[in-house]
Amino acid sequence: MSGRALLRRGFTHGSDLDYDADKHDSSKYINDPIHGYINLDEQVLQIIDTPQFQRLRHLKQMGSSYFVFPGASHNRFEHCVGTSYLASEVVKGFALRQPELGIDERDSRCVTLAGLCHDLGHGPFSHVFDNEFIPRACPGMTWSHEEGSEMMLHHTIDENHIDIDEGDIKFIKQLIRGSSQPVGDEKMFLFDIVANKRNGVDVDKFDYIQRDCYNVGVNSSYDFQRLMLNSRVINDEVCYNAKEAFNLTEMFHTRYSLHKRVYSHRAAKAIEFMIVDALLIADPVLQISQSVTNPHKYQLLTDEIVRDIERSPEPELSEARDILARIHARDIYKFVDEFILPADLA
Repeated sequence: MSGRALLRRGFTHGSDLDYDADKHDSSKYINDPIHGYINLDEQVLQIIDTPQFQRLRHLKQMGSSYFVFPGASHNRFEHCVGTSYLASEVVKGFALRQPELGIDERDSRCVTLAGLCHDLGHGPFSHVFDNEFIPRACPGMTWSHEEGSEMMLHHTIDENHIDIDEGDIKFIKQLIRGSSQPVGDEKMFLFDIVANKRNGVDVDKFDYIQRDCYNVGVNSSYDFQRLMLNSRVINDEVCYNAKEAFNLTEMFHTRYSLHKRVYSHRAAKAIEFMIVDALLIADPVLQISQSVTNPHKYQLLTDEIVRDIERSPEPELSEARDILARIHARDIYKFVDEFILPADLA
């Protein structure tokens, strides 16, 4: 063609830079610090561009660790986008290298959306909410953020009139929940990609381990891209080349290191306990725990709940405000001792 370049991708609809006007393209690119340029196609954007997904911008990926590690300011939003991208890349890789698997467009679409939506159900300060707050606020209630993700997935689709087949919604929810046993007529290896219940090696870990390391400055020689390239499906299960044994070991070692050095840092845990105590005091007034069964209320529940408590003039929240004020003054709970529980008591 004469004199001017043909630019196709990476510009919003209607951009003057898109000279290929005959080929409508509603996809977009974002530049992610972990994965580089990520293409967001229309099926992904219709979920991202909703209030329910945008809520993830206000949930810290590493919860209370941000109070100790200033770099840990990343949120569930970018983690979910990254996980979706990796899930899509894994499926595409299998389809290219092993066409005999019969991977179709539905498989690729549902796995990609499962990666995107797998953390829709996280509450304030991520795992603090479902692991610490809910068990104490609602004794006997068995609730997890995966259940919250399923609830919020339905809510997102219904509220924004997104056209997704009911069978696909069911499949996406199953992929989010994960399974180590066959699920109907679905391809079993697809359940190993987002939430692997057989061995724990999945794209969720690929993304958050690399993203957390990047943001808190922890070095690791673990290479998730090499793992992805050296994977294939054998007997309906995702397997890795034997030469990747050290790489897999390093992945779990990095995860262990993050737990010991970052996630379970004594100051971060102290602040976590203080946040939970403040939320428990505020719960009878703000009815925080009741939101887990109400998607309309849960959509509005983010890390900002602590600011809501601090701004509230309610006298019943005075003790909760005092606890949060101690966090700002760095007057945190003191570490006393630790001990290892036997496996049968853990």
